Amino acid sequence: MELAQRTQPAMTLNQTGRSLLIVDDEPIIRDLCARALKGFRVLQANDGQEATDLLKKEVVDVVLTDVMMPRLNGLDLLSQIKEETPDQTVILMTGYSEKEVILQALKAGADDFISKPLNLLQLRTTIDKALEKRELRRQLSELRQADRLKSDFLGLISHKLKTPATAISLFIQNIAGDSVNPQDASFKEMLSMVLAESRHLEHLIQDLLYFSQVILDKKPLDPQPLEFGKIIRQICDDLQQAALDKNQGFRVNLELPFPPQPLIADRNRISFAVHALIDNAIKFTPAGGSIEIEGSCTATSIRLIVRDTGIGIPAPELKKVFAKFYQIDPANTGQIRGFGLGLFYAREFIRALGGEISLESAPSLGTLATIELPRSVTV
Repeated sequence: MELAQRTQPAMTLNQTGRSLLIVDDEPIIRDLCARALKGFRVLQANDGQEATDLLKKEVVDVVLTDVMMPRLNGLDLLSQIKEETPDQTVILMTGYSEKEVILQALKAGADDFISKPLNLLQLRTTIDKALEKRELRRQLSELRQADRLKSDFLGLISHKLKTPATAISLFIQNIAGDSVNPQDASFKEMLSMVLAESRHLEHLIQDLLYFSQVILDKKPLDPQPLEFGKIIRQICDDLQQAALDKNQGFRVNLELPFPPQPLIADRNRISFAVHALIDNAIKFTPAGGSIEIEGSCTATSIRLIVRDTGIGIPAPELKKVFAKFYQIDPANTGQIRGFGLGLFYAREFIRALGGEISLESAPSLGTLATIELPRSVTV
């Protein structure tokens, strides 16, 4: 039986409410450990199988397990946990000192060992040290991830800016070198192309500034009462001109009030998600197409739909569009506006609100993007 995939929450050692799962077929051992570990929320399991069932429902900071147990022993439980949740802290209690048992546990990823009979002071110290190590690993992982993100982002910026900057530079050099005659018919065509590249460059810089403000600066959450309908209309007002420039129809239809009560959420993050969906609809809909934004409420949910008549997304691509830095490029130009981060972070932000983003699409049939949030959003 497989464990459900779980994400471990960030934790600091002074955080209260840490949880511990004690797994041992001896009730007296479980009780003594629970009494010694005050300050933890303690869960108990009689064997590995019972622990597996508990871990499907609960997220715990530490699993403290005996080795020899009926049904599913501690070593098998350890292997199963680490396969599904590698960063789960697992400490083994054992009366055995055989090297083979210890080596097998180390290979499976055990964080530490405690010998039986238990020393309760040593037990507390061992758990605290294991949690300190996990916190250090988490911080190191975040630093590495941030470094990779910055490196990938800088490389992407360089690639994205290269083509429009080169086109503009060559045009200016030709003018400066008197190799272009303003009276030639080709001059206006070249000028039109350079103006398009200038707008493309301007959009890239705007996107770059937007991402740096909302994502790279990692500003802390600022929950506040928000009029969601008002935010959506403001974003639509900001983006409508881009649609009009492409001769696109642009219609907004929100139930009023939408929703009836304010949302308690971070304005920047929820605005980012809505902006990303509408901006994508405009970006991937050709001239003459249309964009529709609709909002509605049920007794339990809030729903925002962005529908377009754009190029659509092939089924294999649909599975990839939420990946970081991934962009659909049907013409293989390598110059699709944006950085391939909008949908990734939009989904992250909406999921943090307890909601979800979904896409329905097919080539040449447009795309329907839906944000669905619980009626009582609070974050």
